[in-house]
Amino acid sequence: MNAVIIVAGGKGLRMGGDIPKQFLPVGDKPILMRTIERFLQYDKEMQVVLVLPESQQDYWQTLCSEYNFSLPYVLANGGETRFHSVKNGLAKVSPDATLIGVHDGVRPFVSIDTIRACYDEAVRSEAVVPVIDVVETVRHILKGNESETVSRNDYKLVQTPQVFSASLLRAAYSQPYIDFFTDDASVVERFGHPVTLVQGNRENIKITTPFDLKVAEALGA
Repeated sequence: MNAVIIVAGGKGLRMGGDIPKQFLPVGDKPILMRTIERFLQYDKEMQVVLVLPESQQDYWQTLCSEYNFSLPYVLANGGETRFHSVKNGLAKVSPDATLIGVHDGVRPFVSIDTIRACYDEAVRSEAVVPVIDVVETVRHILKGNESETVSRNDYKLVQTPQVFSASLLRAAYSQPYIDFFTDDASVVERFGHPVTLVQGNRENIKITTPFDLKVAEALGA
């Protein structure tokens, strides 16, 4: 069976409001509900583990009642960092899972094709990350006010879901935490396993600012 850990620990600070960004509505429902739906559209048998801070869980349950949201998921408590939140989510994943994805709760527009590409490739390579091309010019900051143009062809923008064999991800997350761990691929690479890249989809934005929310509203209209 497949599983996905959906991490939703945002506080909404960059949105400038009191409501955590994952709970903000886009179209006819909150962002986080759209995200969960997308994975179950890909695989109705997938185990969904939702990681939320304990302080937000009552509000989430209120939203589920308000929107009649009844899709199945398992709830896990958020941790001090993303690393610790994913580790808490891993503890809730069924031992029968063979592939585990990790996805940002505020990426509701990941395409079914991107999800499929990640899980299919993970069967072969065990560690997969979706990426898109860099379309802007990139400059590397040196020191002081100095900088230089670098080839954008040498860089990719990373998305989620990042998908791994269950045994690899569990083993990688047994490592002690370090600040370098900014995503799951960095944890797995530190453990010594290479990561394979697959094509993501440009609509798979991470909604973190008011501008992102406007784009999301257009995508979800």
